[in-house]
Amino acid sequence: MKIKKEVTIYDLAKELNYSPSTISRALNNHKSISKKTIKLIKEAAVEMGYRPNNLAAGLRNNRSNTIGILISHISRPFQASLISGIEETARKAGYNVLISQSNDKYENEISNTNALYDSRITGLIVSLSMETVDMGHFQKFIDKGIPIVFVDRVPDNFNSYKVVIDNYTAGYSATKHLIEQGCTRIAHFAGAQHRNIYEERKKGYLDALREYGLPIEEDLIIHFKTLSFEEGNKATKKLLKMPNPPDGIFSSNDTAAVSAIMCAKKMGVSVPQDLAVIGFNDDPIASIVQPSLSTVSHPANKMGTISARRILDHSVQNYDNDLSEITVLGTEIIVRESSLKKTPVLEPKQSR
Repeated sequence: MKIKKEVTIYDLAKELNYSPSTISRALNNHKSISKKTIKLIKEAAVEMGYRPNNLAAGLRNNRSNTIGILISHISRPFQASLISGIEETARKAGYNVLISQSNDKYENEISNTNALYDSRITGLIVSLSMETVDMGHFQKFIDKGIPIVFVDRVPDNFNSYKVVIDNYTAGYSATKHLIEQGCTRIAHFAGAQHRNIYEERKKGYLDALREYGLPIEEDLIIHFKTLSFEEGNKATKKLLKMPNPPDGIFSSNDTAAVSAIMCAKKMGVSVPQDLAVIGFNDDPIASIVQPSLSTVSHPANKMGTISARRILDHSVQNYDNDLSEITVLGTEIIVRESSLKKTPVLEPKQSR
């Protein structure tokens, strides 16, 4: 099968007997070209199968009206909802998006940022990989005046826009909910502590225990690499085989929390009567698993919308390296079956 040659503005110019510059101006609605001529040229372009070369235009203009997105896992519900918010906002403003994923690998993140940089993107929205500690691969964007918005997983010491939730309060509230259900030995599935979100959720967990006079037991705090289903299953088996197992689990994501429920059921442990569980994110699976999973809402779509708007506003207003704005969104506890023990509650020993 013979591949059809790509139609160019020179082909249009030859067919319509106009100069290539006239064709180009007409396709871009230039005011020097009459509406009648613009209509004629655009109709011919469609008929001949012409496609504009946006990449070439980006190279000429040093911008592409494209927002780059770099996340850890496209398949995860939180990330998918985040992308949806970004894309909807970008498209309404006439922008496209380029999406890449790191699979939580630092080296992948570096190669992806290089590819996005070479694509002359207008701005970059990033949720960092679990492995990322050094931020050097992002500096070239700042040096070129390309705005970066870090969302959810954000760096501590890098001058950029940030969109986050109040992870500390969310972690505190999730733990407090389990305490109010009568739990006194609460385990925590903690993510990588160099990532802001997991560090803050753990701080909230610890402060809730302190406030209610419950002991902090290090063997009840399990640090995960990726908070995967497999890690959740392994951790739950370990906890439930302890001489004095926990009666509650606060997981830093829903994936590991669902794994905990399924593992407990296989081991003959009743959820929530013997083990109350609460997760984080409100992924779709939280309402499907039995018993349904209590969790913390995570406004991913709204975070995506705000992140895209930061890029668009920066592009229009041409800020002079004013990249320090931080947006903090709230969350709420979504109570379902997995945490409802319905037993007498403890009272806090001191004011928070």
